[in-house]
Amino acid sequence: MNFVLSLVFSSLAVLVVVLIPWIGVGALNLKILFGVVIPYAALATFIVGIIVRVLDWGRSPVPYRIPTTAGQMWSFPWIKSNPIDNPKGTGGVVVRMLFEVLTFRSLFRNTRLEYSKVDGVPRINYEWEKWLWLAALLFHYSFLVIFLRHFRFFMEPVPGFVTLLESLDGFLQMGAAPFNGFGLPGVYLTDMLLMAAVTWLLLRRILYSQIRYLSLPADYFPLLLILSLGTTGILMRYLLRVDITKVKELVIGIFKFSPVVPDGIGVIFYIHLFILCVLITYFPFSKLMHFAGIFLSPTRNLSNNNRFVRHVNPWNYPVKFHTYEEYEDEFRDAMIEVGLPVDKGAKTAEEGEKE
Repeated sequence: MNFVLSLVFSSLAVLVVVLIPWIGVGALNLKILFGVVIPYAALATFIVGIIVRVLDWGRSPVPYRIPTTAGQMWSFPWIKSNPIDNPKGTGGVVVRMLFEVLTFRSLFRNTRLEYSKVDGVPRINYEWEKWLWLAALLFHYSFLVIFLRHFRFFMEPVPGFVTLLESLDGFLQMGAAPFNGFGLPGVYLTDMLLMAAVTWLLLRRILYSQIRYLSLPADYFPLLLILSLGTTGILMRYLLRVDITKVKELVIGIFKFSPVVPDGIGVIFYIHLFILCVLITYFPFSKLMHFAGIFLSPTRNLSNNNRFVRHVNPWNYPVKFHTYEEYEDEFRDAMIEVGLPVDKGAKTAEEGEKE
């Protein structure tokens, strides 16, 4: 599909996602549907979908050791090996997985091929994609902090670590300056970093021709969905204020399975909530499932011990075979007659009579 069509299709899909709760709550007053029913359905789909995907991956046999290696394998004592990039045992695999999950180590090494001409001579260069690594790191950690900050809506009393995160994340205090008669709330750093990182990830798919050529609606849609989720969240915090007390009452009621939908929350909250529901419903069926797939990837979770451990293919099954000795016994005379070499000589007349 042409990238313009992919981008337009994804944008229209996100626009529809925004319009559905806007009309459903703002015009039709379907607060119970968008405040209770859809969140429960989305959460159930998210949990069941992840379990099904993980179980399906877990049942897939891995007949060979296929770890990705980027260093010297363990062999002789006098040859220096790389225990992390080419792990011999479980300990090296654990360390490598920690680096992969916490710092995106393989992405840090990622390069992009660039074709150019210098004085009319074609050249191929490999450029380090440091900005992709940085954007991905900022996005994931910002999303994690924002998710943990939202625990103040789920729990009463608010846990201490949530308060600590809010104080560290919101050190840019602007509340002292009046704005329209009100003080501005503290600016959360992760809000700004999340939006900047997702914007860069989206622009990267549009600006780089190689990536643009490979991108599909499934690549644009989650990025645009997350952008819209962040935008509505920022609007609620800084411009279109909602009643936080009533929002917390609704969310706690949902998690206690005694939902209550109070009046006066505001349509913008239901738009924000519906976008989140669409995102978590879409999650198990999309590329976003890499967050679980990384732990089940044989290129990451296997040690490279092929030189000193024999691995037997679990798909092997009993097969009736014909050995070369049996083949030669059957056709030895004919092979000798046409001059083909044999391991044993031709049968003697006495051997033939005995047989």
